[in-house]
Amino acid sequence: MPEQIRFLLDEHIPAAIAAGLKQKGIKVSTAQELGRSGLSDSEQVEYTRKEGLVLVTFDSDFLAMARSQVQNSGIVWCPERKYSIGQLVRALALIHAVMDREAMQNHVEFL
Repeated sequence: MPEQIRFLLDEHIPAAIAAGLKQKGIKVSTAQELGRSGLSDSEQVEYTRKEGLVLVTFDSDFLAMARSQVQNSGIVWCPERKYSIGQLVRALALIHAVMDREAMQNHVEFL
């Protein structure tokens, strides 16, 4: 059976998104909850890769890392002001429903 993805929300993602995903039963952590705020992008990607977490971010620096073929366990990227909190929760819930950890390996999902 495919293993469900788990999200790590980058430090700039509103906490309300984590709360919305948790209400839907989706495993999600925030950089703040894990004490990972302020760490470098490469440290975040390495952590998510080791832990098998999909990074959700507004930071385009992670796109450059993915283009340079830095190994990752998946990145979900969107522009910071494109979606409301509810829309972003629904989009992430959809990704969670249709993707698994294997499919997200070294993959960037653009919202």
